[in-house]
Amino acid sequence: MSSLRAAGITLLNQSVLLRGVNDNAQTLANLSNALFDAGVMPYYLHVLDKVQGAAHFMVSDDEARHIMRELLTLVSGYMVPKLAREIGGEPSKTPLDLQLRQQ
Repeated sequence: MSSLRAAGITLLNQSVLLRGVNDNAQTLANLSNALFDAGVMPYYLHVLDKVQGAAHFMVSDDEARHIMRELLTLVSGYMVPKLAREIGGEPSKTPLDLQLRQQ
């Protein structure tokens, strides 16, 4: 990674939110800090695609939003990855609204 960084290449991380692995704000804050220390920006945090055999890792959209709102209290904004979902047929990742404003 140091060779890439020395060449001026920006390194971005994409992670997947997984129940029982990284489904809490403190774990994600630790990951963001470790990535940043290594010269990598936390960029996307994907909600899990609904695939056979992985349902036990699923985190609901509401839970994901709650985790992300808590993460915003733990790290600087530039270290908070964008919460996103892959939707078949769409040309790009679809960001999930964190619903930060109260209705």
